[in-house]
Amino acid sequence: MKNITDYKNIVFDMGGVLVDYTADNATRHFTDDEQIIREIHNVMFYSQEWLALDMGSMTDEKAISRILPRLSSDKVREIAKVTFEHWHEYNNVAREGVAEIIEAIKARGQRVYILSNVSRRLTNTYKEVVPAPELYDGAFFSGEVLALKPQPIIYQFFFERFNLKPEDCFFIDDLQENVDASIKCGMNGYCFKSGNNEDLKKVLGIA
Repeated sequence: MKNITDYKNIVFDMGGVLVDYTADNATRHFTDDEQIIREIHNVMFYSQEWLALDMGSMTDEKAISRILPRLSSDKVREIAKVTFEHWHEYNNVAREGVAEIIEAIKARGQRVYILSNVSRRLTNTYKEVVPAPELYDGAFFSGEVLALKPQPIIYQFFFERFNLKPEDCFFIDDLQENVDASIKCGMNGYCFKSGNNEDLKKVLGIA
C-alpha cells in the first residue's frame, strides 16, 4: 500500500465516520414516550421507503404517504410526520475531534471528499452537520444517482463526477463491505469501525 500522504484525495463516508447518526434523535425532540419512539424507529427508519430515499428512487412525499398508514394511531402519525420533516436537523451530529483531522489533511495539501449513502435532502443540508464544512472539495450522495454503496456503479459515478483516478483516492467507511467494494473499484480504503479518533489519526498519519 502507498504511504497515506501519497494519495491526492481522502474520501469519507458520513454516518459513523464524520458524524454520529442516531435515528431516534428527531423523534425524541417531539416526544418522550418510549413506545412511540420504538414504533417510529421500526416503521419509518427501518422501512423499504427509507432505503428508497437513500437510493433516490422515491420522493419524500411518496415515502411519508406510504409510511403513515402503517402506524398505530393518529397521535403516532402526527409525531412521525414532524419527525420525518425534521430528521435531518437532529439525527446527524458532527463527531467531536474530526474537524481537526480534516484540517490536518487539508494542511498537508490533500483534497477531501464525501461519499455517502444518504437521501437527496442531505445534498443541500449536509454542511449544517459535518465537521469543518468549508473544507470539503466535493460531496457525492447515493440519493442523487439511484445507487447505493457497495454497488460498484456508485464509486464509478463518484470518480466521474470529480474527475478522479481511483488509485489517487483513499476511502474511509465504517462498513467493511463498502470498503471491499471500493478496493475492487481501484480505490484503497480502511474500515473505521472502532469509532476511536486515535485509530483514524494513525491510519491517516496524523500525530
